[in-house]
Amino acid sequence: MSTDNKRDAVPMPSSADHPAAKMPRSPSTQSKDAVALLTSDHDKVKQLFREYERLARLGDISLKADLAQQICMELEIHTMIEEEIFYPAVKSETGDQKMVQEAIQEHAEAKELIARIQGLPGDDPDLDGTIALLRKAIEHHVEEEEKEMFPKARQSDANLTALCEQLADRKEQLEHDMGARPLRSGTREAVGERSAIGKADS
Repeated sequence: MSTDNKRDAVPMPSSADHPAAKMPRSPSTQSKDAVALLTSDHDKVKQLFREYERLARLGDISLKADLAQQICMELEIHTMIEEEIFYPAVKSETGDQKMVQEAIQEHAEAKELIARIQGLPGDDPDLDGTIALLRKAIEHHVEEEEKEMFPKARQSDANLTALCEQLADRKEQLEHDMGARPLRSGTREAVGERSAIGKADS
């Protein structure tokens, strides 16, 4: 091959240059461990709380009520897989029974609020305040787990990869049994349309 041909040759892109290779991967495909899965759950619930707050400001009772029930379902599933699978493993491998017991107690307090929310209609004046209490309790619980329990779990001999598989399988089963569904597509668009109609009618 001539020098000119070498100079004019276009280098073939590597797999690392492909756009898909630069996209962030989900915890299930990226790190595949129990801590990553549970942290992803935390992030999802935080997002749902923010969305609820936005809907509450807009005054959309129907969508707000749907979202309140979804938040409760997500938290029910999350607390169940932690208590059934993750906490026993953490207690066994770290020996920190007090830490695990405190987490279970925080779950119990959250479950009381969840049960209260599940019995409230979307137009109940107590719904927003009870959701706010639940959000505060969950944010405190998440902070405790992510700053104390999760680092201890990583430092222990717990097989976090195997635990992740168990958690994911149990979570999938519970989602099927409880009829869990993702947040309805077009929620923001629907709320925007209702808001625009309300302004036009005023």
